[in-house]
Amino acid sequence: MKLYHEVRGCSLAVDIVARELGIPLDLQWVNMRTKTLADGTDYFSVSSKGTVPTLELPDGQYLSEGTVIMQYLADEEGSGRLLPRPGSLARLRVLEWMSFIAADLHKGGFMPLFKPATPPEYRRIATDYVKAKLAWLDSRLRDGPYLTGDDFTIADAHCYTIAMWAGVHHIDTDAWPHLEAYLERVGSRPSVKAAEQAAREQGERDRLTSNALVG
Repeated sequence: MKLYHEVRGCSLAVDIVARELGIPLDLQWVNMRTKTLADGTDYFSVSSKGTVPTLELPDGQYLSEGTVIMQYLADEEGSGRLLPRPGSLARLRVLEWMSFIAADLHKGGFMPLFKPATPPEYRRIATDYVKAKLAWLDSRLRDGPYLTGDDFTIADAHCYTIAMWAGVHHIDTDAWPHLEAYLERVGSRPSVKAAEQAAREQGERDRLTSNALVG
């Protein structure tokens, strides 16, 4: 299967989940500024939304939205290790976290900070909003190593990917020791290290290509 992926994007969470599950993915890196693939293909021919991640399924269909793709991969693997069985309360707890991360942390929180057109006054409001959500997250991480207890789930891959954006926007996390310990714990997992290394290597390739074009 092909994963249409962006360096430093939310699609990192999907790559982490796939590596945790041992599902090989062919990473297709998307230039989100130009909406093109490495070979110049118009990314809108893959995703009419022009967003990542998108997963090309074995039958050639495309599946979008990271929260859905992560659920698909976990269910496809079938062990229930990263997402409990359908109908269980444990599964709903994981999906409850997935909804919070997607709506409150990602779209409602960090996205305005990524947009150059966001007015300075609203940027301050968005930063305060993110800080409030991260403080709440810190309070919830007092009771266990992961979001739903002792076991790493798709929600942790998702949360780590989005919460790490605090560093991108120079949001100091010193006041939230449980969150800092959590990010360090998740970041030490082999799947996370491998996914981040792949993104770093692609980022370096992009930098060298950009420099060559300018030169």
